[in-house]
Amino acid sequence: MSNHMKDWESMNAQSSMTPSARTMQTYRKLKWKEINWKQAELYVNRLQVRIVKAVQADKWRLVKRLQKLITNSFYAKALAVKRVITNKGKNTPGIDGDIWSTDKDKIQAVHNLTTSSYKAKPLKRTYIEKYGKKEKRPLGIPTMTDRAMQGLQLLALAPIAETTADKVSFGFRQNRCAQDAMEYMFKLLSRKTSPEWILEGDIKGCFDNISHDWMLENIPSDKRIMRQFLKCGYVENKRLFPTTGGSPQGGLISPTYANMTLDGLERLLLERYSTSSTGHYHPNYNKHKVHLCRYADDFIITADCKEVLEDVKRVVEEFMKERGLKLSEEKTATTNINDGFDFLGWNFRKFKGKLLIQPSTKSKKKITKKLSQTVRYYRESKQELLIVKLNQITKGWAEYHHCVCAKSTFALIDHRLWEMLWKWAKRRHPQKCNKWVKNRYWHPKCGRQWSFRTDTIVLYQMMDMPIVRVKSLDLNKNPFLNSDYFIKRKKEHEMKRKLAYQKSTAARSEYYAL
Repeated sequence: MSNHMKDWESMNAQSSMTPSARTMQTYRKLKWKEINWKQAELYVNRLQVRIVKAVQADKWRLVKRLQKLITNSFYAKALAVKRVITNKGKNTPGIDGDIWSTDKDKIQAVHNLTTSSYKAKPLKRTYIEKYGKKEKRPLGIPTMTDRAMQGLQLLALAPIAETTADKVSFGFRQNRCAQDAMEYMFKLLSRKTSPEWILEGDIKGCFDNISHDWMLENIPSDKRIMRQFLKCGYVENKRLFPTTGGSPQGGLISPTYANMTLDGLERLLLERYSTSSTGHYHPNYNKHKVHLCRYADDFIITADCKEVLEDVKRVVEEFMKERGLKLSEEKTATTNINDGFDFLGWNFRKFKGKLLIQPSTKSKKKITKKLSQTVRYYRESKQELLIVKLNQITKGWAEYHHCVCAKSTFALIDHRLWEMLWKWAKRRHPQKCNKWVKNRYWHPKCGRQWSFRTDTIVLYQMMDMPIVRVKSLDLNKNPFLNSDYFIKRKKEHEMKRKLAYQKSTAARSEYYAL
């Protein structure tokens, strides 16, 4: 046993004790604006680090005790409430209509957040549109109290989820994103010896169909509170409906539940396909080049031939069946890398042995439609307001695709937007000539003669977004134990992007000067 493990086991028992009665009385007198948020984050993070170490040491009794410490902590409760009132849904009430708008409401919510007497209220059912489909996606909106309790339980569950998760799972995890999944896929598929066959997997109604029994048995969380989340039901058209399965979309903790349900697929595939003919298992031995990459409920599995993927598909189906899930027959397909496939809004395809990753056709159609709808909606608004709304869309889309081969796509979308704006401007002034319209809405800037702008704001051009690759993620790093690694990685990427932007700006200015 290592020295640090001995030291950890001999920790003072006092460090695991709850605050004294005097301390709790002090917390009771605290006002919302008097809370030391930095101290709160440090306190909760220390407990989370201890949970990670306990999980790694397979000390589950200690894990349970530390989880209880977090859920009973004043600081953790305050952080849970803070998360609820700062996210996008802070002004969206549940079935009770309550919104925490004042400091008094917020601090009262912290004091009322107790696990001993907690009972979840039914969800408010609403629907959002699915792109390209008539059917809508159901969302369950919890009350503010239920959201805060989910946030509190998530603080205790997240360290376990991050430690036991599949290494190649990238969705809804700390310090991981779709760009990391893309970079992992690039490393996996770009070599000459890379696998050529791809299984595109999609789970049918993943969030709605997960087995409650499986989650309650296998997810290490407070079972009573968890049962309240899962069995609370939902209200639609003033009628109460029970929930018999699934983790309702719309809750803070639902993505973590779904991730933990799907974790284990990577280990299953490795154990099956990384075993030699002599029966010895080794992770580096992978005769059929079977690899997994998962983002939430979407996943990709590679192999060296189509026949192996048929067997892989059967293994995955058995894995899903145990959890009450099924693969979607319409979205699950086997393709060759030379034909290309779409994943996370990008198209992966090899051209003469070279892998190119570009924004998918579906993604380009989606952004074009969104821009068109925005221009049409603000057809009678001021130019400044239209530019603000368009910049929100174009900057976000360019930020997402800034690490792939997207320069030509950016130029295409810029051109499409220019055509929309020209029609928008001509419609407003049907009696004016083209030159007058151009001088009214387009002005020179940085050498460009056609810059859609006013005196205060300018339309963002996607072509100005530099293409910068994302550094490969070390899959063994834990966000709770290796926070310095992730901070350094983020700073390095931001610096690379800043330098690339400065270089492209200088080159563009030089070009227009000529």
